[in-house]
Amino acid sequence: MNLFQSIENIIKKHNEILPFSGAILVQKQGKAFEQGYGYANRSERIQNSSYTRFGMASGCKIFTSIAICQLVQDGVLSFDSYLKDCLDFSFPNFDPEITIHHLLTHSSGIPDYFDEEFMNDFEELWNDLPMYSIQSPKDFLPMFQNGQMKFSPGERFSYNNAGFILLGLVVEHRTGMEFTEYVEKNIFQRCGMINSGYYRMDQLPERTAIGYIDNDDKTWKSNIYSVPIKGGPDGGAFTTVHDLGRFWDALFNHQLLSQEYTNILLTPHVKDNDQTYYGYGVWILMLDNTIFKYYVMGSDPGVIMQSSVYPKSNLHAHIIGNINKGAGMIASKIDEVIYKEL
Repeated sequence: MNLFQSIENIIKKHNEILPFSGAILVQKQGKAFEQGYGYANRSERIQNSSYTRFGMASGCKIFTSIAICQLVQDGVLSFDSYLKDCLDFSFPNFDPEITIHHLLTHSSGIPDYFDEEFMNDFEELWNDLPMYSIQSPKDFLPMFQNGQMKFSPGERFSYNNAGFILLGLVVEHRTGMEFTEYVEKNIFQRCGMINSGYYRMDQLPERTAIGYIDNDDKTWKSNIYSVPIKGGPDGGAFTTVHDLGRFWDALFNHQLLSQEYTNILLTPHVKDNDQTYYGYGVWILMLDNTIFKYYVMGSDPGVIMQSSVYPKSNLHAHIIGNINKGAGMIASKIDEVIYKEL
């Protein structure tokens, strides 16, 4: 049985238990397996395909990291620059020793507006603050800028969305451009990601999947009131599995950063657990003391994704869905198949 047949069987078995809704693209040496599953629009029964656009949630933190690395590469900024020297906003309780590096590696210790160590319902954020009021990075500031530090900078890894909001504000401050405009011009356009963007939830373009939240009683609703109306530095861009392939190709071919800064981005800077490390905006899985894969992942109400590159196998696996489950489970099974082939 060849690799693509094995992957097809993995997805078939998964769908027998928990039907996936989204798109999958696996690429290796010019050959590909690609398939859409479920509906992009359930009401109109429009099916998903490998050319459907999906939300990325936190999967696009890597774009924010690349934007920062581009500014460092250009001499506009340093990884050791202090946050207090980069922004004019007030952070009365923040440690003055917080650096750009700390923010990139989730080790700053700042309070988060959605702390995944203690919170699990992203929708609750909008009970008091309307999601339609969140239209730019600065709109997030009242949710965390006056909070207390969780720990001293550099003490440990603690996944932090607010840190990437601050990085986006640094990009805006140093370039004079809106964050989303900067990424679309300096990352998406360079990669040829013509079907990617930070679209407003109330202005989605053609071939964009609606995100669905399934309830235990078999009912469902769309996620239009469950996420910010427009994505930003910590998540919320839309893309396709094909554009993800273009992105990784451009990154590894040094179209976005020089080899030196690509290597810095992909360095395992901080440890999350025994096998999982974090670079700058990218997760790194280490097996047998070597890098098994680089990956980004994201989850929001009605959004699930994982996009992986296996350097030894020269293989890409991109999984994006418009439901809450499935991408991580499918990705872990693909990991097992690829590991056996090494």
